[in-house]
Amino acid sequence: MLQTVRRAFQVEEIRQRLFFTFLMLIVVRLGSELPTPGVDPTYIQNFFASQTGDAFNFFDAFTGGSFTQMSVFALSITPYITSSIIVQLLTIAIPKLEELQKEGEEGRKKMTAITRYLTVALALIESAAMAIGFGRQGLLVEFNFVNAAVVIMTLTAGSTLLMWIGERITEKGVGNGISIVLLINILSRIPQDFVTLYSQFISGKSLANAALAAVIILLILLVVIVFVIILQDAVRKIPVQYSQKVVGRKTIGGQSTNIPLKVNTAGVIPVIFASSLMQFPVVIASFLGKGDGDGIGSEILRGLNSNNWCDPSNLQYSWGLIVYILLTVFFAYFYTSITFNPMEIANNMKKSGGFILGIRPGKPTVEYLTKILNYIIFIGACGLVIVQIIPFFFNGVFGANVSFGGTSMIIIVGVVLETIKKVESMMLVRNYKGFLNT
Repeated sequence: MLQTVRRAFQVEEIRQRLFFTFLMLIVVRLGSELPTPGVDPTYIQNFFASQTGDAFNFFDAFTGGSFTQMSVFALSITPYITSSIIVQLLTIAIPKLEELQKEGEEGRKKMTAITRYLTVALALIESAAMAIGFGRQGLLVEFNFVNAAVVIMTLTAGSTLLMWIGERITEKGVGNGISIVLLINILSRIPQDFVTLYSQFISGKSLANAALAAVIILLILLVVIVFVIILQDAVRKIPVQYSQKVVGRKTIGGQSTNIPLKVNTAGVIPVIFASSLMQFPVVIASFLGKGDGDGIGSEILRGLNSNNWCDPSNLQYSWGLIVYILLTVFFAYFYTSITFNPMEIANNMKKSGGFILGIRPGKPTVEYLTKILNYIIFIGACGLVIVQIIPFFFNGVFGANVSFGGTSMIIIVGVVLETIKKVESMMLVRNYKGFLNT
């Protein structure tokens, strides 16, 4: 990896792209520190301090701490992520969107435009809910129409600007801009989390105990990172043979290739979906000041709160962890089913004269691909669950409450690997261009 970075800086074009990306990330972090006009930042900080669960940790990690500070980037790129997911899901229900998706470059531009408009609409709705809901409780220095409108427009503009920055990084920088913005936000929270771990497990301990705790923490992080790398890069290759055709004196086809199926086919989407669905009732109850009673509703909320999972003193609430695991597996199958179509793959292979060794073209190929895909999805979902459970276990047993969990680690490793591969492909294309020009 270091050798790739070193060689990349030796290429002027790539060096300029890296510098542009770096400047855009500085803008992102500066915007995360700019306060929203008319907002009392102490209110939101006191609100979070009064929360006993980690319902907002997931969202705060995605915003890089901007949400707890109520900066102009408080919404971050979460509206864009949500709108992208909604548009992908709508392609199943709306035939027109499905046609646009298959129209190539023009269709992609139209889908991107729809995603942008939906992002602005979602940001407007979320900022209005925050300005009005929190504003009445003391978020605004003075709750009136003008101040609320200023907050709504500021937060909406901040989220839209981040979307624009992400697209510019994709166009003029390196890698996927939206993913890189999300990455820098998550990384900005890690130093504070390490300070929390240090004060909780190392500070004030004897030298031997402190050294042992530090080694264990680093070893756990290393194991998780290595496991995530293996999970992200694991691929099942299905061999495909194309039949030979003789046209005149030329022989066409006959080559062997393969269909690479990633083990983690859905990426981090199942974890995001499951976490969001589990934490949504807890967040709403926190806004309403509910959840501390003795009724059945409060008991359900405690079970949904991941802070109570794997806690030896509250094992009865670990049923929420079982629900979370089931949701992760379900969304892994669901998301893969809308992004990978075995029937379409089989039809394309049949038209091109290709077939899987030992499998007849047509329906048998579809059944074989579906069987292999279901097996791979289950393995990938189990891998996601393992990565996500590790922080819950140490949080429940040892009280190690940090913002970077399994989801954050998967995003960090995935984006870094994707960016490195992008840089390598850019250097490869440059080498090919140089060869052809000579």
